Amino acid sequence: MHKMTQSSQRSGLPGDREMVFMMAMVMALNALAIDAMLPALPAIGTTLGVAVANDRQFVISIYLLGTAIGSLVYGPLADRFGRKGVLVPALVAYTVFAIGCGLATSFPMLLALRFAHGMVSAALGVIVVAVIRDLFAGDAMAKRLSLIFLVFMIVPIIAPTIGAGVAAIAGWRWIFLVLAVMGVVMLVWLRRLPETLTAEDVRPLDWRTLVAGWATVTRHRRAAGYMIAAGVMQGALFGYLNSSEQIIAEVFGSRALFPLVFACVAIGIAIANFSNAAIVERFGARRVSQTAVFAFMATSIAQIAAALSGVETLAMFTGLMMVNVGLIGFIGSNFGSIAMEDFGHMAGVASSYQSFAKTLLAATAGALIGQQYDGSTLPLAYAFFGCAIAGLLLVLWAERGKLFTRPGTAPKSPY
Repeated sequence: MHKMTQSSQRSGLPGDREMVFMMAMVMALNALAIDAMLPALPAIGTTLGVAVANDRQFVISIYLLGTAIGSLVYGPLADRFGRKGVLVPALVAYTVFAIGCGLATSFPMLLALRFAHGMVSAALGVIVVAVIRDLFAGDAMAKRLSLIFLVFMIVPIIAPTIGAGVAAIAGWRWIFLVLAVMGVVMLVWLRRLPETLTAEDVRPLDWRTLVAGWATVTRHRRAAGYMIAAGVMQGALFGYLNSSEQIIAEVFGSRALFPLVFACVAIGIAIANFSNAAIVERFGARRVSQTAVFAFMATSIAQIAAALSGVETLAMFTGLMMVNVGLIGFIGSNFGSIAMEDFGHMAGVASSYQSFAKTLLAATAGALIGQQYDGSTLPLAYAFFGCAIAGLLLVLWAERGKLFTRPGTAPKSPY
């Protein structure tokens, strides 16, 4: 189950801690490209002449859509040409498109470049998961993914503050130049990462192989169920991301507090990932994540009650969001780990396809949720509850109604 020690001795891999931190920073480039934009959305809209306030959300959602579509490509490429052989060119493209976004002269041009930026950025998350799956399996894999997400969550905590500071000092265009600099830094660091794909796991790059791999994942009952459920739950998070700046600024009249509120909510996810890493090997990914879904549903009901009360305060909203978004930290990495359990022999294709499906569903759901913003928090609260119900039903289907099991007692057939 745990392959890190042997792989490190054989291939000169960085130590466990450095590997976790390195992979977290690779993934963090994606978070920075999303979260650092949030406080700058009004300035971007003003500079580029965006007439409808909700349309500013497309700066986020179009990037996420590009990430979803791009995710379908990089896993197969990484299974054929190696993890590092795909990751390095993707980081070069990430840097180039970041500079391009900073030079955009119109809103359609910015959206087109953001879509392309998202497509190349998709490689980052896909290959990180494939690298970790190359080295670990089962609950050990879930633990490392949780640790990666824990380190990764430092960026969402500070990204809006960075974005707001850069925009205030130098203008919103310089936020993209910061992304480009970070891309160069990671390219230098990745020189310490050897190839983790073994010769026996190299897969040919052809249409039949790809379709067969996608079909295998789609037909796998548990993998498909958890994959879709993860996308639905992440859709709630994306809905929050899309509308968070408007909610804080307009509903509660606290635009200046947005980075602080966003940081508090992000801290909730960080705490959850830290806790998950500490308990998942003891209790199992299924028990932890399924319990979190029920807690997510209960907190969503509290969100609806607060929104309907007419006396909801910023503190109430922040506290409930901190809990509910934090619960996604117990759900996302564990659902992803469960969905990847049976695909060690085709980790790149499986990771790529699952990332594509989850992110496409989440980006679409998140965009729809964000566009429902009507000057209140109620649409977001209803959306969270709906996502919780859908996620629970999908998990029940995936597990044939048997919740809170462990791999040794889980249903044997994936179909």
